[in-house]
Amino acid sequence: MPKLTVEGVGDFEVPENKRLVLALEEEAGVDQLHACGGNSKCTTCKVEFVTGEPQKMTAAEKETLTARELTGVRLSCQVLCDQDMTVRAISRLEGSGRADAGGRPTDELQPQPVEWVDS
Repeated sequence: MPKLTVEGVGDFEVPENKRLVLALEEEAGVDQLHACGGNSKCTTCKVEFVTGEPQKMTAAEKETLTARELTGVRLSCQVLCDQDMTVRAISRLEGSGRADAGGRPTDELQPQPVEWVDS
């Protein structure tokens, strides 16, 4: 099982290919935002990679990051935990002013069909 390290939180074993947004919530107990429900539309689930950033991303993530002119971050709803990684959780419910983190993302990447591109 891959190891997920969340800066300031700890180290966690996560099931292979689990969505990072779900691993942050369920294994690490982080109050990670995901306002659009994990569909690569809102960018509230962004994280910064310290180490282990995947070399590929979904076409949906690339399109969203490009449209929002965001660099240096990834969308945790579009990343699979398929290797050891260290992240900085920068988009959390605490202090956001939001009523909740958003609807629970599905276990599978969305939107379908998933297309992979180089990051």
